[in-house]
Amino acid sequence: MGMTFEVVSVAYLVPASACDLNTTVTQQGLMASMPLLGIIASSHFLGYMADTRGRRRVLGWSMWVAFVCGAAAALSPNWIVFCVLKFMSAGALAGTIALSLTWLSECTPQNRRSILVSLTTTIYLVTTGCMAVLAIPVLQLKFSYYIPYFNIYFTSWRLLNLVFASTCAVGAICMFCSYESPRYYLCMGEEEKALEVLRGIYAINSGNNAEDYEVTSVVLGEDTGEPNKGMFSSMLAQTLPLLKPPLLKNTVLLAVLFIIAYTGISPFILWLPFIADSIMKAKEKGEANMSFCQMLLSTQNSTLTETSDCSLNTFALLTVCVTSITLGVVNIVLSTVVNYVGRKRMVIAVQIVAGTAGLCVNATNSWIIGTVCLMVYLSGTVNFGFVSTFSVDVFPTYVKAMAVCLTLMIGRVSSVLGINILKNLLVTDCQLAFYCFAGLTFIGGFVALLLPDDVKKYKKGTAEVLPS
Repeated sequence: MGMTFEVVSVAYLVPASACDLNTTVTQQGLMASMPLLGIIASSHFLGYMADTRGRRRVLGWSMWVAFVCGAAAALSPNWIVFCVLKFMSAGALAGTIALSLTWLSECTPQNRRSILVSLTTTIYLVTTGCMAVLAIPVLQLKFSYYIPYFNIYFTSWRLLNLVFASTCAVGAICMFCSYESPRYYLCMGEEEKALEVLRGIYAINSGNNAEDYEVTSVVLGEDTGEPNKGMFSSMLAQTLPLLKPPLLKNTVLLAVLFIIAYTGISPFILWLPFIADSIMKAKEKGEANMSFCQMLLSTQNSTLTETSDCSLNTFALLTVCVTSITLGVVNIVLSTVVNYVGRKRMVIAVQIVAGTAGLCVNATNSWIIGTVCLMVYLSGTVNFGFVSTFSVDVFPTYVKAMAVCLTLMIGRVSSVLGINILKNLLVTDCQLAFYCFAGLTFIGGFVALLLPDDVKKYKKGTAEVLPS
């Protein structure tokens, strides 16, 4: 939640601060891209740190740095300072999703791991909905306090920035109150610390004393890599195994799937307020018997000329909220049945169904049917979590955080390109936008055929899912 609040905050803060900071369209584009650039810049380094210094410690300090830099952005006197601080806060949070997935997967039993990891996507989706709910009342507040030292006026968008940043502080406190990954301790050769963590987990789960834990020895049972001296040689040692057999196949496959997932779906999630606003305006003008793209085009001129109003459209925010929560519910439902259906089948089915729905958005003149198809298409975002469950399973512990960070980083790089391409296509050739992005999503279902199968074994009422 802390990562989402801070990184996605620019979607609300950039347009709301346009009048206060006197930003141009180009400057606003740079401001909005800073979080993604910060994430791309530091993902590799944070993956290395998590594999060598511990998941819990890196996550905790990353959240603190993100809170300090993110909160400081509320006092930005100009757009350049805002960009620098958001770049730093997002850079600190670059590995948050990857590291939290790695940490969670290493602290949970295998028969529950897929469900828990995939449910983190629900947290992301619901959080984006909460952001819209928070933004509506806060941005409507009418106040302005002059701060002489910074020569700024503290207004509603700066308050909203503080609200978004505060969740990082809460996340940091929670991380320092948590256990380190026992698998990480074993990878570092610290068996006693791993046992201490397992005893603590046992005591919390069972209500018994930690001394009653019957396990007296644990082994990792996998390669721990070769020790290296020096940061750069160590980073190289963490990266090279991912680029050569036997891990190369998994690295390439998951990187391609993340590219398809992030490029196909993420841009539409970002531009959903723009799409919803255009559809609503077309409907109000009585132009409802059109395809989606025709309705977008009918309101394009008026939308592009509305540059003097720095407020955010309330309907667009409510649409984001409802859509995000709906997708979160869909993810919960699919996550509860993933162990019975199988992760591979689930990823394939979601990609094909979502891609087909996206291709059908403009196949009708009914905006209601088009909206339903768009919602089904956006449901493909649940595969962010399902693909991540493969990432945390197929790589050994000593390079797991690095692998997840790198594959996610590649997906985010493609997302940056997709966001810019989609906005241009929505304005110049809307139908081509849906055909290209939805077609890519559809193709992703066939690429997912290369994922390892799940073999389900049921023993004494417990479902254990093992990669074959």
